[in-house]
Amino acid sequence: MTPTDTAPLIAYYGDDLTGSTDVMEALAGQGVDTVLFTAIPDDAQLARFRHCRAIGLAGTSRSETPAWMERHLTPALAWLRERGAALCHYKTCSTFDSAPGIGSIGRALEIGRRLHDQDGVPIVVGAPQLRRYTAFGQLFAAYRGEVYRIDRHPIMARHPVTPMHEADLRRHLGEQTELDIGLIDPVTLADAEVDARVDAARANHAALLYDVLDPASQAAVGRQLWRSRPPSGGFVVGSSGVEYALLAEWRRQGLVEAAPTFDDPGPVERLAVVSGSCSETTARQIRWAEENGFEGIRVDAAQLADDHQAAAALETAREQAQAALEAGRSVVLYTALGPENGLATLPDGDAAHAIGRRLGGLLRDLVRDQRLTRVVVAGGDTSSHAIQELGIQALTTCLPLPQTPGSPLCTAHSADPAFDGLQIAFKGGQVGDDAYFGRIRDADLD
Repeated sequence: MTPTDTAPLIAYYGDDLTGSTDVMEALAGQGVDTVLFTAIPDDAQLARFRHCRAIGLAGTSRSETPAWMERHLTPALAWLRERGAALCHYKTCSTFDSAPGIGSIGRALEIGRRLHDQDGVPIVVGAPQLRRYTAFGQLFAAYRGEVYRIDRHPIMARHPVTPMHEADLRRHLGEQTELDIGLIDPVTLADAEVDARVDAARANHAALLYDVLDPASQAAVGRQLWRSRPPSGGFVVGSSGVEYALLAEWRRQGLVEAAPTFDDPGPVERLAVVSGSCSETTARQIRWAEENGFEGIRVDAAQLADDHQAAAALETAREQAQAALEAGRSVVLYTALGPENGLATLPDGDAAHAIGRRLGGLLRDLVRDQRLTRVVVAGGDTSSHAIQELGIQALTTCLPLPQTPGSPLCTAHSADPAFDGLQIAFKGGQVGDDAYFGRIRDADLD
């Protein structure tokens, strides 16, 4: 389908749910109405959001195998291509963690390139807004005020599923695909003949990694993405740095109006959080919550993953959470306090998926029984599988959180009245300051 004036500016597939809401926040916060579907919608669901200029589809490919991607990612990207958007984006985590057998970005690149019949597929990972930077093909990411090369990052270098042992992203992708990947570095972006050099590189490489270090290089990359998009709609791979770069160009061309004002949803008395995250960042947030009025409830990860023990573990956790909520207290139910005692101890990815689904079912029951209006799911993979239990068909942005970008408060849209209008936040493991759960409870922007 050829893009038209009424077609979306961009359509995207998020490789996990938190990454998908990250893109939605980046776009909606700058005046691009965006809807995120949790599965391919029917015609009626799609028509409800016909005004949106960006359409997202939340997926789980970050925690899936290449064979799964061929079966499930291929039709999802094909559906997005049929929306007629100017660009179709396969959204990765800004830390680019992936592996040949799990969450292969290389395989996603191959699938999207094949569907779009496109050479020179852009890859954009750097996003200064998230304190992620790429320079001469190397990825750097911040942690607690310091910037680390990704293979020396205190968290990502020892991720329990996809640890990052290589900072050169072309070498990293080289373990996942045989496609030739070129580089547009800061020197090239600053060259007076940058357009000609980019066009030559596009013709000679299957894909091109664009460096983003700062606002100037980000704007230059956005111009190249928009200038070089194919007439029939192009394909691009990368983090929400793709959207941040494009927004700079869209503003320059007058395609995006002024950023909107979001209504303050106000605080809630009770907040329920479920967490399958193994991140030290989330561990600090759980400890902060316990020290600031939340009831902390530990749920054994091994029991939750076991088909024979899960029911009893869930019932115990449910009873504790119900009692705390009925007493007017917020709760945080968690399976790990950091990387040493979480998913790394589980036998396989299926166990992690099961934990996500069962935490989602637990949260579903708490929302129904306690008539909760605001909840949080922590953990990227956890969120992707938990939402399948909540009966939510679509999400829109309720409140961006500029002090912790990538983790907005969302509004749920559902055929089930218990979940239609529910305010829900999905938090990636590395996202947010220590007081994040309190900020969501209080709708605190300061």
